[in-house]
Amino acid sequence: MWRYFKSESFAFWMICLYLFLEYVRPQSIIPELDFLPWTQLAVLGSLAGCFIDKTVKWTSTRLNLLLFLFFILILISSAFAFDSSISYRYLENFYTWLIIYLLVINIVNSKNRFFIFICIFLLASFKLSLSLSITWAMRGFAFTGWGLSGPPGFFQNSGELAIQMLVYWPVAFAIAIALKSYVTRIKYYILLLMPITGIMVILGASSRGAQLALFVQLILLNFRSIFKVKVLVAFSIILFSLWNILPQEQKERFQVAGDDRTSIQRLFYWENGYEMMKSHPVTGVGYFNFVKYYESFFREDLLYERAELPHNIFIQVGSELGIFALVVYILSIVYVYLKTAQLRTRMISSDDDYFYIPFLKYLNISLVGFVVAGQFVSVVYYPFLWIHFSVFVCLINIVGATNISKFRQGRRNG
Repeated sequence: MWRYFKSESFAFWMICLYLFLEYVRPQSIIPELDFLPWTQLAVLGSLAGCFIDKTVKWTSTRLNLLLFLFFILILISSAFAFDSSISYRYLENFYTWLIIYLLVINIVNSKNRFFIFICIFLLASFKLSLSLSITWAMRGFAFTGWGLSGPPGFFQNSGELAIQMLVYWPVAFAIAIALKSYVTRIKYYILLLMPITGIMVILGASSRGAQLALFVQLILLNFRSIFKVKVLVAFSIILFSLWNILPQEQKERFQVAGDDRTSIQRLFYWENGYEMMKSHPVTGVGYFNFVKYYESFFREDLLYERAELPHNIFIQVGSELGIFALVVYILSIVYVYLKTAQLRTRMISSDDDYFYIPFLKYLNISLVGFVVAGQFVSVVYYPFLWIHFSVFVCLINIVGATNISKFRQGRRNG
């Protein structure tokens, strides 16, 4: 793989460098390195490389149309916003992800490229999960109000860090399953450290929403056989063990959920965000205008000095952009989930596809983790969903068309 990577195109090098810089953030960890806008340069390098890489061709998919439509609705919402200056200031929070999404789906267009890209994603996340799980263990798995923190960037806050682990651990587990027969036992155990440490970080991050999402993921993984005695016993033991690992203070946070000040404030955000949707159904109150609009019209429902985003991905989209944008956003998620499940059921098992069959199953588990945890945090314009979308399109391009045609041919022959 390393020899293959060295022989690859400049565009592929740059998109891999971007992924490494965004997820590891060495320029934030080592201040001496932070003298250039490295991530922007990597994106520009990827874009320039596309013009000299003959393998890069435009990738068409229905998801592209949904994302372009979402961007158009953002622009319309910004034009009619409560305060358009705020909206225009934050436009890059979405169009940057749209550009990165398009670069990934057009550059990562072969099985070898996809494998390397996913390996970088996993190793970058493993760097976080391993170091932070060791940190949590060294303090005796004790509770702290700030949970666990990542490097400056998208994963610094414990809540967002926990969502990255929710997205990461199912993919890491899928890779371990896929490679089990191809690696030594020691290497397989090392691969298992990835999902294990990812789950440890979720438990140590003190995020109730992420821990609830983890529970839903585990239920979804076993729902077909949950009532079998062996599975039920094993599942109960796992849940009992996870519950006992949680610090007592974190258990108490679950017991007061809905009654503490944080929960009450979020309920106010959701209730008043819904009111914003009803009063501004077409364009919303404006892209990234939730905070200013809330402080202007719902100050009596503000329990803190300043308002925050609504701590719910659907309320955030619906209140700021309107119902049409919310429908497009939900349709995008549902489309990716259903197409991933469809591709998995139609995959023709072969030596070339041992890697992709378990990967497709656990990819939807990652998506469910994001959606459930997203009911408690405002992460619409974080990398989680947009990188997931790009990985999905790469899979459809690389293995989807071939396997679906094989599936249809098999049905005709049958």
